[in-house]
Amino acid sequence: MSGGALPGSVDRGWDGPWYRVRADAFEASFLPGPDEDLGAVCNVDVFVHLDDGSRWSATVFTVTEVERLMATWAGNDEALGGRYFWVSDGLIVREPGIDNMTQVVAGLIDNGEFSEVFQRLDSD
Repeated sequence: MSGGALPGSVDRGWDGPWYRVRADAFEASFLPGPDEDLGAVCNVDVFVHLDDGSRWSATVFTVTEVERLMATWAGNDEALGGRYFWVSDGLIVREPGIDNMTQVVAGLIDNGEFSEVFQRLDSD
């Protein structure tokens, strides 16, 4: 999927601490900080409900955020002094922002790679 708007109808908005994006094939629930600029989000948990009823999760990071974390850890013992970055349900994207991250989710669903990237939360 190229950049731009998501296909079909899309509804976005706050629901308590969650920022939810509802599209035709899925609902993505992001958990940004309460005062965080949605266009600048660079590290966020997301839960995705697909239209088949399955539930999935990931933590989305930007490349810049991974670099920042590794530099921070370079001064301590975390991650061998910042020599590596690892997370079991991590997804690294190039650009920040909830809209960009939602477009990546939609693209992964469209190209069939979603289940390889996100962690399934339910058995069926």
